[in-house]
Amino acid sequence: MDYTEFKNRLQNLPVIISKDLLNSKSKKQVMLNQLYRWQKRGLIVKLKRGLYLLNKNDRKVNSSRGFIACQLYSPSYISLEYALNFYGFIPERVADVTSVTTKKTAHFENELGNFSYQHIKPQVFRGFQAVEDESGFTFFIADREKAIVDLFYLNLSKIPLGKKDLFEEYFRFQNTEKLKKRKIIEFAHLFNSNKLMRLVNIFCDFLKEERR
Repeated sequence: MDYTEFKNRLQNLPVIISKDLLNSKSKKQVMLNQLYRWQKRGLIVKLKRGLYLLNKNDRKVNSSRGFIACQLYSPSYISLEYALNFYGFIPERVADVTSVTTKKTAHFENELGNFSYQHIKPQVFRGFQAVEDESGFTFFIADREKAIVDLFYLNLSKIPLGKKDLFEEYFRFQNTEKLKKRKIIEFAHLFNSNKLMRLVNIFCDFLKEERR
């Protein structure tokens, strides 16, 4: 297969998965060699081993980094700082796409940016929803409240519980009126952590003060 045929076949797909192309053992190495050469020429973009995009000029669809994040490492859903920025809860732009997974912690760096994945236990791998990006491709992102709890739990050792104005200065939370305290507490209970519950209770008091 030459590149023109390859491009015409795949330019409407959001990603290219190499194993889907390798349907013949005798042609497997030939295809892998082609992919390597096309990558070196800038015709395709390698996201990780076995996962590619056509170059920007040749692909007809542009999937979001949210969609790419879920394709890079599965099962996973976007959470932590990237989700908080997505919902408008923190003011700073978040460059890295941050997710959680039941697999081991991982990190990928490619042309689209940095994608980091933090491990959580299977019993707390919940509280997320499917959303569509601008091209109509689905990815998974934490509910508002679960993104908060995930962030707290995975940073417990770094958070100074006794610090005054913790949530305004340390996290710079804003626009919190849409958060539901009941859901925050319910998600926090799943982690079975006393320190997390203390932090969540302090945060709920902070929300109460903010809404006066």
